[in-house]
Amino acid sequence: MPDTAPALAPDFTLPSTDGEVSLAALKGTAFVLFFYPRDDTSGCTKENEAFTALLPQFEALGVKVYGISKDTIASHEKFMAKKNLSVPLISDEGSDLSERLGVWKQKSMYGKTFWGIERSTFLIDGDGRIVQEWRKVKVPGHAEAVLEAARAL
Repeated sequence: MPDTAPALAPDFTLPSTDGEVSLAALKGTAFVLFFYPRDDTSGCTKENEAFTALLPQFEALGVKVYGISKDTIASHEKFMAKKNLSVPLISDEGSDLSERLGVWKQKSMYGKTFWGIERSTFLIDGDGRIVQEWRKVKVPGHAEAVLEAARAL
């Protein structure tokens, strides 16, 4: 039976509300990247609030958590202040990391087709391996499911 090792996370260096974040700087630390479509929309707000509420439990496990969308740092900072969020937010304005992780998708709404981020989450270990991923995420209960997976690291 072949040994299927988890895929390595793509290298990245992106701006965040906590300064620059890179795969290299996170070496030795497990972390969560949750991709969401847009700041200050209902589902994205609920998801960010859920991860913010659980952040102390992730931190107790030594697991960092980052939200990521194409919004600018200025937009992220305004969103965080308005909704009292504490999870650092990464800006992937060029959608480079979103594309490399396969979350930049063609979507449709009200008969219109457009490109956007498909709500997805990745749990990455201290060696930079993607140990679990969630695609087409439904927000209720999701942050809790990610925390459970983080506990198993």
